[in-house]
Amino acid sequence: MRLARVVGQVVATAKVPELGGTTILVVEDIDSAPSAVPRQSYAAVDLVGAGQEEVVLVVSGSAARVDAATAGVPVDQAIVAIADTVITHGEVTYSK
Repeated sequence: MRLARVVGQVVATAKVPELGGTTILVVEDIDSAPSAVPRQSYAAVDLVGAGQEEVVLVVSGSAARVDAATAGVPVDQAIVAIADTVITHGEVTYSK
């Protein structure tokens, strides 16, 4: 699993039928160290109703297809949780 922040949404009217009814969000991984290099963004199917700027947990590969909503669907990234609090080295680094 990876921590990521929701930064946008993908609207696709033409897609494979298995993706019908899904929401696809654009996320960026959260690094523990700040960097001058821009983060790579990627698309992930939202399984939990995440919103803009929320911190989420993303799974990839076969783990993204374990949920009933994505079983047999061609997805490689899925949002499976919305973080309420993130604690790093004993310090709260994110709180909803």
